[in-house]
Amino acid sequence: MNGILPLWKERGMTSHDCVFKLRKILRTKKVGHTGTLDPGVEGVLPICIGQATRIAEYLTDAGKTYEAIVSISRTTTTEDAEGETVEQNADFKSFTRAEILAALASLTGEIEQTPPMFSAVKVNGKKLYEYARAGQTVERPTRKITIYELELLEDAEKFEGEEVTFSIRIKCSKGTYIRTLAVQIGEALGYPAHMHELVRTASGTFTKDNCFTLAEIADMVDAGEQEKFLLPVEYALSNYPYIEITPDIEKQIFNGQVLPMHALLKEHDKMVYGVEGRAFAVYIAHPTKSGQMKPDKMFPELD
Repeated sequence: MNGILPLWKERGMTSHDCVFKLRKILRTKKVGHTGTLDPGVEGVLPICIGQATRIAEYLTDAGKTYEAIVSISRTTTTEDAEGETVEQNADFKSFTRAEILAALASLTGEIEQTPPMFSAVKVNGKKLYEYARAGQTVERPTRKITIYELELLEDAEKFEGEEVTFSIRIKCSKGTYIRTLAVQIGEALGYPAHMHELVRTASGTFTKDNCFTLAEIADMVDAGEQEKFLLPVEYALSNYPYIEITPDIEKQIFNGQVLPMHALLKEHDKMVYGVEGRAFAVYIAHPTKSGQMKPDKMFPELD
């Protein structure tokens, strides 16, 4: 069994829980997820099966889309609704639509984030949440991420109350913490804030519309209908240019040789070589040999 399974992860489960359950449902050990989703978050989680695990990192690196509810009222230890309150402002608050839009605009583009203590980022070989659970605080690396789009999903012209909430849609790069972004939105508005709720609606080329729950997958496996939920590796590679392997380069490609750089790699970071639409190799620019390209992944065993 080889391919990509577009899973809709339900709340209350870790990404590792999903992998564990799918190994049992599919009766295969070679199962890998493509980026951690917190237990309190539901949404799109592409799962790689069999030889498709080779491109798990491509899916992990792909851009994501989320819908979140931001709460302007208090900050928490985890930066979401599940954490303990760190700072709270119970004053009556009033924001115009223009003020919120300005705050969102200020956080669109390339910005810096410091990962929350309750996160899986490693510092000195240890995950931050392990320090946090031990009551320790360590210096965290600030990193640059990109917010491609940050959209207000509310129609109201005024937002008022002791606690003000509003929904946003975020299209962002790998490594973005939406919890931290909610805190940054609060800072831009001058108040403590946290992420009240979060749903991932897209991951790379995968969207909510083509996802299945664990229960649906189990039913289809029992009915012998695996083809309904298992997508080919090519689907996950569809964002990259595809080149049909021709006789003049067939031997070199099949042997995984270094080749002269293709012009397409000047515009794209990856390109796919295949036979009759089936991916055989993913090529990238050679990291040390100028003007050359090398295979990054190969799939000779795929049916």
